[in-house]
Amino acid sequence: MVPKIRRGSRTHGLLVYLYGPGKRDEHTDPHLVGSWDGFAPDPGRGTSPDPDPKVTLARLAAALDLRVKQAGDKVSAQHVWHCSVRTDPGDRTLTDDEWNTVARRLVHAVSLAPEGDPDGCRWVAVRHADDHIHILATMVRGDLRRPRMNYDFKKAQAECRRIEQEMGLRRLKPGDGTGAKTPTSAERFKAERVGRPEIPRETLREAVRQAVAGAASEAEFFARLREAGLRVKLRHAPSGDVLGYTVALPGDRNRDREPVWFAGSTLAPDLSYPKIQRRLADGTPDAVMMREADSGPSDWSPPARGRRTATGVAERAAILLDSDDDDAAAQLVGVGELLDAVAQTSPAATRAELGAAARSFERATRSHVRAERADTRAIRSAARGIIQAGGALGRGEDGGTTAMLVSTLVLVALAAARWHSARGHAQQAEASRQAAEHLRAAYHQAGAAPMQALRDQGRALPEAQRRTYETTIRAALPENCTRPGTNTKNDALAATLAQAEQAGHDPKALLQEAIAMRELDTAEDVNDVLVWRLRRLAQLPAHPGEATRRPQPSTGRAKPPANRTGVRTAPPASLRPAAPDPRSRPPRR
Repeated sequence: MVPKIRRGSRTHGLLVYLYGPGKRDEHTDPHLVGSWDGFAPDPGRGTSPDPDPKVTLARLAAALDLRVKQAGDKVSAQHVWHCSVRTDPGDRTLTDDEWNTVARRLVHAVSLAPEGDPDGCRWVAVRHADDHIHILATMVRGDLRRPRMNYDFKKAQAECRRIEQEMGLRRLKPGDGTGAKTPTSAERFKAERVGRPEIPRETLREAVRQAVAGAASEAEFFARLREAGLRVKLRHAPSGDVLGYTVALPGDRNRDREPVWFAGSTLAPDLSYPKIQRRLADGTPDAVMMREADSGPSDWSPPARGRRTATGVAERAAILLDSDDDDAAAQLVGVGELLDAVAQTSPAATRAELGAAARSFERATRSHVRAERADTRAIRSAARGIIQAGGALGRGEDGGTTAMLVSTLVLVALAAARWHSARGHAQQAEASRQAAEHLRAAYHQAGAAPMQALRDQGRALPEAQRRTYETTIRAALPENCTRPGTNTKNDALAATLAQAEQAGHDPKALLQEAIAMRELDTAEDVNDVLVWRLRRLAQLPAHPGEATRRPQPSTGRAKPPANRTGVRTAPPASLRPAAPDPRSRPPRR
């Protein structure tokens, strides 16, 4: 149940609209379902002695405005309180009596007409559709004072949450005032009229988010906006410094044929110019952070290298979110940028789901929690690297690294959901879970081919060698395994361990390191998660058809916060049996 509150100055004009046909003849059977005293004249169903509905409507407007006229000059110009209340499309249809109850509870909750107060404001509730009502009230009490209506929107929201529970309606998540502005009916009707799939405000919000993702400077941010085809207008101080910006969609014009401009702050709270300026200053990508990232062998493609770098950075973000530190709030903004970057540059097969994940997670990036020590350079550098690498995706190593990154981002989104839930951020937690579902769908699309190729390779291993790896896996993950040779889910993991050993790594130590990186309880498929962790740690190609590379003398790999063990650099000439190796890495401390 969603309340929307507005203020106005014309009681009669609003009643004319509520009892009229609507802008598209969508109003059917308009009638009163409640009023301040239960005896207000109803222009809709002919219950008034006046045969002319216009006369009845004028009488109703005069009755509502009685105290307004008595108060005279003391009345504010915006003295009309208008609240529409709508149920969810999946909810049952409420009766008129139930809507009357809803209206009475809301005007009581916002202190317009408290129950038992004879001086409460005058109000009516008009119903002209199955799924919503409009409450109109004049904000003058019987003692001619203005009602105390601080935080009326929050109070109405809270009362709607209670009504949902008591009436068995869909229970929405309570907000904290950090969400983006809800589209107005006028915006939705205009988009439908001109054939737009979404309102301009939403299109612009996504375009601005994508432009700021990984941007290194304000100049680059504004250049990206223009490259995206948006109209951009900057507001300058007399000194020439930029004070703000507005954007508009080409072709989106008002009735005077002028572009419809939106300031960043009207698109979303975190897209105002000062906040974007602060984000760019706090977390500008730099060469040092990029050198610390996992660049990998020089013959990997730039998209593959960028995604591998981002995977390691995303792992660290998940660890910070699991630490339950308020400073992790900065990581949420970085993860949002990373998702925007991946969605812009991913193969067509996964782009839709990744775009939906980025749009869902956008709500999870905003809360009232402020990080005191915000350092997002690494994650913003990762987003920048993905965007700069850009194209040439959807084949071989590039497609495999997309699956590798998305598999990690699923766990990051779930970590964000836990972080928000621990702080009572219901909307942000739900947005994180929705993003995780979209990311899972994208992973199934991206990972199907490379994982099937790995399973085929695992089944092709010699029986003795496969049994050895099954024993290693069963010892590390006993609850995840069955008898050797019967669990086909381990085939891809066995193939990865074989390739890691061929490249000179100790499979047992490497597997333990991958398991210890962070929790696996939220993984949909533990084997898949471990396969991608192992392939990144051992610098194996994400696409199994690529040639296996030997470890480099200096990998430059970004290390997670936990202690890391060493890696052998003397590769064997061929595959060896999995006997204990004295040169294996020391146990994790």
